[in-house]
Order: sequence, then C-alpha cells, then structure tokens
Amino acid sequence: MAIEKYMAIAGLALCIFFVAEIITIFNFMSNPLNDETFLFEAKPKIFQFISMSIAPATIMFGVCFVLSKRYGSKFNATLMVSGGIIVLIGMAYAYTMIENMQTEMMDDSVKITPVLFMIVSIPIIFVGSRLFKTRPRKPKKNYLDDNF
Repeated sequence: MAIEKYMAIAGLALCIFFVAEIITIFNFMSNPLNDETFLFEAKPKIFQFISMSIAPATIMFGVCFVLSKRYGSKFNATLMVSGGIIVLIGMAYAYTMIENMQTEMMDDSVKITPVLFMIVSIPIIFVGSRLFKTRPRKPKKNYLDDNF
C-alpha cells in the first residue's frame, strides 16, 4: 500500500477516537461523581481531545487527498467519507447528550464542540467524495518523437 492509504486509515482511526472521547466525557458529565473534592473542567479536556485526535485526522485526510487526487482512489475515498460520516453521527449523538448534563458542568466549549465538528465533517465528506469521481489521467502522446 502507498503512504496515502496508511494516512487515510490513520485519519479514520483518529475520527473514531475523537467521537469515542467526546461521548465518554459527555457521558461522565451527565453522571458525575458525587464527591465534593473532585473538581472537573470540561474545556481543557475537550481542547486536549481536539488536538489529539480530530485535528491530526483532518490533516491526515488533507494530505491523503493531495497525494491521491491525480489518480483517485476508491479505498481512500471510502475511508475519508466514512470518517466524516462517523464524526457527523457521533457529534449529532453528543449534541443530544447535552440536555442531560448538569448545569454546573456546562461550558461554552461543551455547547459549541458538537455543532462545530458536525460542520467540519461535511467538507471531509465532500472532499472524500471527490476522490470517487477522479479518474486516472491518460499519458500524453508525444507526436514529435522519432523513435520507431
């Protein structure tokens, strides 16, 4: 396999990782510990999860697209589109979990993150679907070549 296929696989894995992290933290915020000594802030954790998973996934998908845009790869396109769909569905589910959270745990990052990454997943799906339509280019014929 070429390097762009490995990058697409890594991007898909990072998308799954991001959705799992956000759903886990939102689930924790819905059912927190009742210990009074435990302090929890969502904003640093969410920013950490973004920088660990979805930001590198977006970069991986971008580099994968640039490397395979000349010949088009259905495998890479499938991985990119599925990564975008996973993020879209996962963030839609995370958005439904917001109403079950306690108000003292709520933060502006908690409200913005699902909506923001639902919007980010749409260009990932679009760019991935462009690879489905790309066909390999035919080599140009050299009409002035004297080799018989």
